[in-house]
Amino acid sequence: MEKNEMENEEKFRKLMCSYFNTIKTANNKDENYIAQVKFSSYYELGCTINDMLKLCILGLENNVHKISETDRTTAINLPLILEVVHQLFPMNEFEFLDEIDTMFLKEH
Repeated sequence: MEKNEMENEEKFRKLMCSYFNTIKTANNKDENYIAQVKFSSYYELGCTINDMLKLCILGLENNVHKISETDRTTAINLPLILEVVHQLFPMNEFEFLDEIDTMFLKEH
């Protein structure tokens, strides 16, 4: 490889590192990636999950599947939204709250 090509490749790698940072490798054999979503509180996370579920309900009530048959660019991908909601749901935290509730009920 010529010196100029090597320099261009290095510049290209640096550009990629500075711009392509939304997803990170999960460091597993599945070749999955992780995208971090930031929330200011559990309440904001809950509101986001709630709104996404409302969006899915509206999509189902308005026959979004019929819209996708005519114009794929305006279709709402409900399975994708539901998968994201599923991943956002803080199950560990709910388990923790359940443990606290159990401890509290035992005391009273």
